[in-house]
Amino acid sequence: MDTKRLTQSAHYSAALYMRLSKDDEGSAGESASITNQRKLLRAYAREHNYKIYDEYIDDGISGTTFHRPAFSRMIQDIEQQKINMVITKDLSRLGRDYILAGQYTELYFPAKQVRYIAINDGYDSESPYTDIVPFKNVINEMYARDTSKKIRSAFETRMMEGSFVGPKAPYGYKRDPQDKYHLVIDEPAARVVREIFKAAAEGVLPKHIAENLNKRGVMPPSVYRCSNNPNLKIEDFSKRQEWVSATITKMVRNVVYLGHMVQGKTRKLSFKSNMTLNKPRDEWYIVENTHESLVSRETFDMAAKRSQQRTCKAKGKFSNVFSGIAKCADCGRNMSTVGTRKKGARANLACGGYKLYGSKECTNHFIDYDTLYNLVLTSIKEMIRLSEQEEEMILQEVKEKAKNKTSGGFQKEKKELEKRRRQLDKMIEQLYEDHAEGLIRTERMQKLVYKYERQCDDIDQQLQSYETQNSQEAKTRLLSEMKATLEEYINITELTPEILYRFIDRIEISQGYYEKTQQGKVKHQSVKIRFTFKGQSIMKEYPV
Repeated sequence: MDTKRLTQSAHYSAALYMRLSKDDEGSAGESASITNQRKLLRAYAREHNYKIYDEYIDDGISGTTFHRPAFSRMIQDIEQQKINMVITKDLSRLGRDYILAGQYTELYFPAKQVRYIAINDGYDSESPYTDIVPFKNVINEMYARDTSKKIRSAFETRMMEGSFVGPKAPYGYKRDPQDKYHLVIDEPAARVVREIFKAAAEGVLPKHIAENLNKRGVMPPSVYRCSNNPNLKIEDFSKRQEWVSATITKMVRNVVYLGHMVQGKTRKLSFKSNMTLNKPRDEWYIVENTHESLVSRETFDMAAKRSQQRTCKAKGKFSNVFSGIAKCADCGRNMSTVGTRKKGARANLACGGYKLYGSKECTNHFIDYDTLYNLVLTSIKEMIRLSEQEEEMILQEVKEKAKNKTSGGFQKEKKELEKRRRQLDKMIEQLYEDHAEGLIRTERMQKLVYKYERQCDDIDQQLQSYETQNSQEAKTRLLSEMKATLEEYINITELTPEILYRFIDRIEISQGYYEKTQQGKVKHQSVKIRFTFKGQSIMKEYPV
């Protein structure tokens, strides 16, 4: 298909893109449903005589990530020149990450001669009046950030109460069928756990415990879990599919087997990233005696003590920020830190395959850590640079729109919450009536009433928050938050794991070579930076 010809003749092959996350469904209701999005987009395309090439639907996927199946398929069709128009209900359907969403609307779509239309936001890339788009993308991101905070707050409340909020029950336990936030013993797995603790307490090393379990064909935790859940694929959870010493060591130190709940050990790097970081022990949520124990305190202490293995402590404070991102361009293995003789340098990076197995596996691919650090930092700055005029334009829009956000926008959300509050009151009242008439058991009634009252409490807190937000102080705070957001991502001064995982998919390091010149030997080495923004990669070659 000749995209240029289609564009010039005003004939379009349109992609109707629809997205709905669980949070959107819960807060926006039927108006944001896939069904209504489809009706709206089809009607718009029909009214303007746009030919629909295909529909692309990501149902239940957050807008903070652009790694979505249907979205990726749409990008592939754009690359193959099958479509030259993208239509969404609004800008937030495209995404809630204001920098990446802006890169698609401002860079990628224009470069591919793709016309983009967001119906409810009145945005059309062929219109000259698109200055407000950066601001709307920022607001969409702030909405996602606020939702993330509320969800995290709800989880923290449950963790403080000792409720289990993990995605899967620890090996040896299962979720209580009557209360999914409570753990009960899973006897088949519990027998294995008790055996492991008994052996460890007697001084058997974790390595030998694992070997014994594998020899007897005892399923390791990941395999056992998948065997009880036909919808899960073992390949997604374990490659070796066997017991290893690390699993045993971790298990005999987990106080969950004493009947205590320990949660909040890690935190997400960002609401936009799946990467997690360990938290210090004093920030964990520890609640004792929340469920039945599997081992005694004496057995637990003895097992933990005798299963300790000698380890080498890390020297210095150096941390490789490129861990998991920098890859060997030839074999694809992670680049690993190695020593350096260069004075003042922190480290070198080398191919992990070469480091482990030598030249029979790969070549060294050495690169100076600080050189790569500066190269990547400069490249990211170039990708997200804004002029002073553009920054001022966004902040000015914030000042204007803050009035609406703290009045009309809040009032609409407030009315929806008040409506839900009245519904809950009626539901609670109906439960008591059903109980009085013998239509519902006391235990069931109490659980439902407790559940609905908790929802009422959450709504009351949000309503109280809205009263505070509808003030000059809230408007000032909104502007301050926006300035901080811009400073955080536009004026980057150092690389962090959050920034790298936010912008970069992978960095490929090629094998370098030396060239003799009149000034001496000069090293040439190519570095390919693949950004999370589709279609963007930068090749750099640097002299050393």
